[in-house]
Amino acid sequence: MEKGYISLVLHAHLPYVRHPEYKSFLEEDWLFEAITETYIPLIRVFQRLTDDGVDFRLTLSLSPPLVTMLQDPLLQERYVRHVSGLVELSEREVDRCAKQPELRKLAEMYRVLFTDCRRVFTEEYGLDLVQAFRSFRDAGKLDITTCGATHGYLPLMEQFPAAVRAQIRVAADSYRAALGSDPAGIWLPECGYFKGVDRYLAESGIRYTFVDTHGLLHASPRPKFGPYAPVVTRAGVAVFGRDFESSKQVWSSKEGYPGDPWYRDFYKDYSYELDYDYVKPYLGEDGFRKGLGLKYHRITGETEAKELYDPDVAIERVQEHADNFVFNRERQVEHLEGAMGRRPIILAPYDAELFGHWWFEGPMWLEALFRKLDEVRGPVRACTPADYLDTAGPFQTSEPFHSSWGYKGYSEVWLNSSNHYIYPHLHRAAARMTELALTYPHAEGLRLRALNQAARELLLAQASDWAFIMKTGTMSEYAHKRTRDHISRFTRLYEDIKAGCVDEKRLAEVEWRDRIFPDIDYRIYAQDQPPSETLSLAERGQ
Repeated sequence: MEKGYISLVLHAHLPYVRHPEYKSFLEEDWLFEAITETYIPLIRVFQRLTDDGVDFRLTLSLSPPLVTMLQDPLLQERYVRHVSGLVELSEREVDRCAKQPELRKLAEMYRVLFTDCRRVFTEEYGLDLVQAFRSFRDAGKLDITTCGATHGYLPLMEQFPAAVRAQIRVAADSYRAALGSDPAGIWLPECGYFKGVDRYLAESGIRYTFVDTHGLLHASPRPKFGPYAPVVTRAGVAVFGRDFESSKQVWSSKEGYPGDPWYRDFYKDYSYELDYDYVKPYLGEDGFRKGLGLKYHRITGETEAKELYDPDVAIERVQEHADNFVFNRERQVEHLEGAMGRRPIILAPYDAELFGHWWFEGPMWLEALFRKLDEVRGPVRACTPADYLDTAGPFQTSEPFHSSWGYKGYSEVWLNSSNHYIYPHLHRAAARMTELALTYPHAEGLRLRALNQAARELLLAQASDWAFIMKTGTMSEYAHKRTRDHISRFTRLYEDIKAGCVDEKRLAEVEWRDRIFPDIDYRIYAQDQPPSETLSLAERGQ
């Protein structure tokens, strides 16, 4: 008999990277790698589970920039070119390793993987993976939530209500356009919560969201059940808190499953060891060496001398780790149900790219986990937050605490000495966008296009990815440039609109580069007052 629930939430997001001015661009590989290593493997898992009649429930947040890129014809075409190059390279690797049985086995593994990715992408889903995810949502297996419009970090926009509203409203509109319905849930970018943000969510019809553990533990009043049941804010939005124990078992590279020595090593890409002329055809236009996904070694340990990867042993470890996770959750819900007097929900949120990209065996682990849960039908069952809201309750009214996830849990990743300089520029642009929307409430023609593009440039500049990359120091030059470029484009548009002399040729070029949110309406920034308190969940009929 079930005594509690496990709710797995995967957050799928990448920053908007699209460079039509180049034949190829290194940072576009972020999307291509995620398609090959995470999104298609997850789709294949969902399909196998569905075909075998295995009951599963999973929540997946698809950010608007990711959805836009997945449906962009230019990037779709470039991905086909990218994966076709990997198919060709893996076929050459099979031949090169003909006299090395262990390496040949791994090369053959990649040939099958890359060929299957190309087939799934081009033949099964006609280049549109968003519709693949939608099909599992429509089948009742997948709960798809939205995110901030460009993953803007909302706590650092608190003093600009129109900017917060735009991030949420544009995200909801984007979801409706791509997925054909209203979003019930939202992943707040970086799990960033501040008092009052729930009113903007309720205003856009959002039913629930998530915070890190301490966002609920320090809520006011303190939740009776901690993070093991959602609270409902005064605005009527349910807030779920992350369970630290189940999360750490999966995401920690030191203590969690991904660090197992038999799993594939992420960092040792064999492409760097092959002859340059051999791999050159598969590199970018600039010819710089880069990882191509040929990873032949297992983690082994903290040593440079890595052992060859053995897929058969890795699969055995996947099953052991899935069994261990289920065992631990069973003991956890049995204890919590006894202490709480009601069925708990254990929320386990992760970045989707952990599964497959960083942790190669991650999608296999998810499949083994759901098969195990379906087989044993023990005290723990998988459900989504939406399922829980429909079947459990009543819920305590409480105000979550200002919080984020990431280092120290209180915004430090996104505001520190490496990136603090960007915020005066972002804040000035947010104020100016509101000024433009209030000054020109009925724009038409060229001015209308310029105002809408100014809104796009502001949203793109606000992406939390750039501040995060500046903090980590990886590809930071690109992050600084992207922020400068979007602020510069916004400022030029602002000045041209105010002067009444929009340059159509220059505007058309910016529209060509930054084609996100084709149906955006700049007037969203004219509504610069915070929303009033809204109805409770019960009063909203939910």
